[in-house]
Amino acid sequence: MTDSMTDPVYGLVLTGGKSRRMGSDKALLVRDGESQLSRAVSLLQRHVAEVFVSARQDQAEDRERSRYSIIVDRYDDIGPVAGILSAMEFRPDATWLVLACDLPNVDDETIATLISAHTAESPFTAYKSSRDGLPEPLCAVFSPSARRLIDAFVMQGLVCPRKMLIRSETCLLELANPAALDNMNTPADLKDTGVAVAS
Repeated sequence: MTDSMTDPVYGLVLTGGKSRRMGSDKALLVRDGESQLSRAVSLLQRHVAEVFVSARQDQAEDRERSRYSIIVDRYDDIGPVAGILSAMEFRPDATWLVLACDLPNVDDETIATLISAHTAESPFTAYKSSRDGLPEPLCAVFSPSARRLIDAFVMQGLVCPRKMLIRSETCLLELANPAALDNMNTPADLKDTGVAVAS
């Protein structure tokens, strides 16, 4: 963590998606005997003060998620922003490092660089997509000051986190590993990743 931040930094692993295109719960996909959720939590634990798992109410009691500290979504039908806002309400003074559970290539360098580049003056710190140069909102740092911006966007009917970052003063970074934030949305995306549906 950088000296420029005085607020605590917590990790939030987003697992509340319905995985419709994948056809199975992406948090429970397995590589080398470890779920994507477990891998994401372990990665963040090496870099932040504490890690929480974002989940829908109907997911909170499942065997894998219940191993961790869970923040249940307090909002419906607004996608990943539901988890982010719920975490911000849970710890309003915290800076949150938000990470989707479906990023099999994300690594320590990607997380460490993101944290070290973030300052309290930036509501959001994120990487530029290696595909289109736009912000990657689901591996990003959210300052406490981001809350009022997110609230305003939601009030306007805008719930896409990428569009929120595009329309804000976001600190954008270049990815050292262009594949670090490649995500898995369909079974075809699992090819050559070593990730598989749990048996």
